[in-house]
Amino acid sequence: MKVLIAGLGNMGKSHALAHHAHPDSTIVGLVNRSSVDLTDALSDYPFYTNFDDALGETNPDLVVVATYTDTHADYAIKAMEAGAHVFVEKPLAGNVKDARRVVDTATRLNRKLGVGYILRHHPSWVRLIKEARDLGGPYVFRLNLNQQSTGETWDTHKALMETTSPLVDCGVHYVDVMCQITDAKPKRVHGMGLRLSDEIAEDMYNYGQFQVIFDDGSAGWYEAGWGPMMSETAFFVKDVVSPNGAVSITDGNKGASDDVDGHTKVGGLLVHRPGNDQLIDLPDEPGHQELCDAEQAWIVDAIQNNTDLTRHMDDAVQSLRICLAADESIRTGKPIDLGEPT
Repeated sequence: MKVLIAGLGNMGKSHALAHHAHPDSTIVGLVNRSSVDLTDALSDYPFYTNFDDALGETNPDLVVVATYTDTHADYAIKAMEAGAHVFVEKPLAGNVKDARRVVDTATRLNRKLGVGYILRHHPSWVRLIKEARDLGGPYVFRLNLNQQSTGETWDTHKALMETTSPLVDCGVHYVDVMCQITDAKPKRVHGMGLRLSDEIAEDMYNYGQFQVIFDDGSAGWYEAGWGPMMSETAFFVKDVVSPNGAVSITDGNKGASDDVDGHTKVGGLLVHRPGNDQLIDLPDEPGHQELCDAEQAWIVDAIQNNTDLTRHMDDAVQSLRICLAADESIRTGKPIDLGEPT
């Protein structure tokens, strides 16, 4: 399978390494707008600075899009129209209309479209979702991920915030977890946000939180912040509560808040039922590269075995829709009624 990788930041490099090691993949090109330091494993592959040139010259079977959010939709659609299947990093697009345009293109052209929801490939998060569903709803979701970022990480976050807030960029992961647990439709979203740095645009915020109400009565809370001013106290909260108990991530030593591996690690789950607490240890969790390996193995398998990804694509649009509604709520100061999906 000929694979083209577009975008060589943290995620793109990891996805490239995944395909470098995959027995059924052959990397035919790497794309980045500027020069970038590459490991020895990736240094000999053809390198392009223009996506259109790379797409036309390499004729790939699969394109991995790991660029900034504002290019996701256009790159994914160009790749599918050129005959390739696509794996695109989250969020799928910068707005719901573009996200639906990507999904509609995949459906029309019969292409596989995978979205980088890395937690779906993490066995500990799969276990958390199962334990929560076993409790039964309605649910209260308490989830956050704040990152005290400095240096190069803060520079990356500032670049991301030129187009996407942390609430949207990170929130889609955790809203996707909420939706997998409840299976209910979102009804209403209320968001709050604050610009805590003069280093970002005046119309952007680097701290935000929102509440989402589902039609089964479930209520979700999510919080995300980036920057050197962020607190590392309670930066990683993961609780799911129901009338029958709760499931919580218990590992208190998460490392630094800008440690990529720490964002996905669970360590242990506490399953609480009134009168009965069960601690589930989850040793030997996969690290960041192993999870990227699993994601890319999944999309290769989906292509080879013609897996139906309809639900996966719809879920990606729904989680984005909720987070963008939260962003709209922050910018308008009003709750957003989600109504029926568009």
